[in-house]
Amino acid sequence: MADCLNRHTETAAIVTGGAQGVGYAIARQLAQEGCTRLYLAGRDVAKGERAVAELKELGAVARFVALDLQDVDACLGMVDAAVAELGNVNALVNAAALGARGTLLDTSVELWDQMFNTNVRGPFFLMQGFVKHRLDRGGGGAIVNILSQCAHCGQSYLSPYSSSKGALATLTKNVANAYRNNRVRCNAILPGWMDTPGEDGTQRKYHGATDGWLERAEAGQPMGQLCKPHQLAGLASYLLSPDAGVMTGALIDYDQNVPGAYPE
Repeated sequence: MADCLNRHTETAAIVTGGAQGVGYAIARQLAQEGCTRLYLAGRDVAKGERAVAELKELGAVARFVALDLQDVDACLGMVDAAVAELGNVNALVNAAALGARGTLLDTSVELWDQMFNTNVRGPFFLMQGFVKHRLDRGGGGAIVNILSQCAHCGQSYLSPYSSSKGALATLTKNVANAYRNNRVRCNAILPGWMDTPGEDGTQRKYHGATDGWLERAEAGQPMGQLCKPHQLAGLASYLLSPDAGVMTGALIDYDQNVPGAYPE
């Protein structure tokens, strides 16, 4: 196994959702392990520029671009721009997502389209652009998709979100199988309830959460905490590195609750 502090010296990565939360934590982990070429994409320019500045302090040459995942041309163009600037891009992280609420009965066509365009179609075409680039370079490379435990089922008020994550789970395996002979690996991480800025906004917007909600929520968890981005980032970094070896097509549950288990 390579020295963790240097295992990404040859990595050039695109990270969506890279301005904050899970995406930024992964980008930071890559930089801490030797990655000096990072291309971040997201919606919040101010946060993106702050992320770039922090990554530069770690020695990385980073760029942030504003990206709407619903815009396929923008997704493909971003991959092309990253390749033009960074050269041999060999890692892709799809961490950006839309987590709006909706049940089977109250989800509009507009919300459904927005959810699938953001959470499935965008990552699909980002992977398309990335894999085309990798094949042009003779193969190799790694993709990590950030899914959710909701891919297994999800709450009733997360019907379109859960459906989109289930679709991305299948797509992860499909891409892994299709390009394994080209040595392009594709894996996914399925985190449970996470402590992120996005989740804070979601709890306040949709669930009426007030200050202190995180502490109250963590007190009721088996491990006494929600999933932390910096903890998950180490796993993502491993999956993107040569240390992961032949691992591809894996859907890794990252949670303190076990899917399929029932209260005793």
